[in-house]
Amino acid sequence: MPTDAVLTQDTSPVAEPHPAEAVLIEERSLVLDGFRFTCRVVDRGAPVTEPILILGGSMQDRNSYVRHEKWLSTVGRVITVDLPGYGGADFLPGEFGVDFLAAATRHLLDELGVPRVNMVGACYGGAIGLRFAQHHPERVARLMLVGMTTHVTAEYTASMERWAAMIERDDTAGIARELAEGFVSPLGAGRVRKHAAMARLVHQQITGQNAEQRRNSAEHNSRMLRHDWYRPEPVPEVPSLVVTGEHDTLTTPAMGREVARSLPRARFLTIDETDHLAPMERIADFADLVVRFCTDASLDELPYCSSPETLGTALTAR
Repeated sequence: MPTDAVLTQDTSPVAEPHPAEAVLIEERSLVLDGFRFTCRVVDRGAPVTEPILILGGSMQDRNSYVRHEKWLSTVGRVITVDLPGYGGADFLPGEFGVDFLAAATRHLLDELGVPRVNMVGACYGGAIGLRFAQHHPERVARLMLVGMTTHVTAEYTASMERWAAMIERDDTAGIARELAEGFVSPLGAGRVRKHAAMARLVHQQITGQNAEQRRNSAEHNSRMLRHDWYRPEPVPEVPSLVVTGEHDTLTTPAMGREVARSLPRARFLTIDETDHLAPMERIADFADLVVRFCTDASLDELPYCSSPETLGTALTAR
């Protein structure tokens, strides 16, 4: 997912934070098994919910959700992170899988002295966030997964193998074109806000990668091919929300519903007029959704998304 974009303002029920409020922003370096990584913590004080930890996609870093912070930080501390292999963190060889990244997430919270979080995982970060919840259920207050699937399709697997070959021959333009076509829904699939801007952004981000970033991208693909993306392990019975863009063609609404059905207390909804890049296409609205979920506010009849569907195993059984 892209790290940044020139975006127009969204309309959202979330109130703008008062400009006079003091905001503490801290960055901290951490090390796990010799791999250095960095977290960003935004604290406005007087939290009303557990800290919100955001794990972004494979092309995101700790600054990807800076534009969301002014809303999210009104209800709790906001933590973003360059896990090993991401952003400015150390390179992480593909032999280290999702289990290691979940362990790095636990180490991050241990170092910050944070006992429980509202876990928000988007795309690749969704796989890490879910594994973290499975391995450390006592550390999760709520679980929100965005653009998540229980399986990597054969088509996407073939694409990753093709991209590995393209990286070997330095075909950056070809990879950028394919990723822009994959992450953004095809024209005609439905109205998507900032469709053209997002396609340009993904293309520019890939073509602008330096050698180390291209190496990280190749290793992310290798990691997905070599390790379990999803495991049907027990998940804590905490409030869970699975979110997909209305016109997401990479992790479709059907895939999102499948994820929700695997969680004990999950609801599912789609964000209107978005695709796989929903958090960046409707920034204020996405932030509003996160705030509402993390404070147990109603998700009914919101102007920017579908009505939530109750799909979790424990909820449907009841």
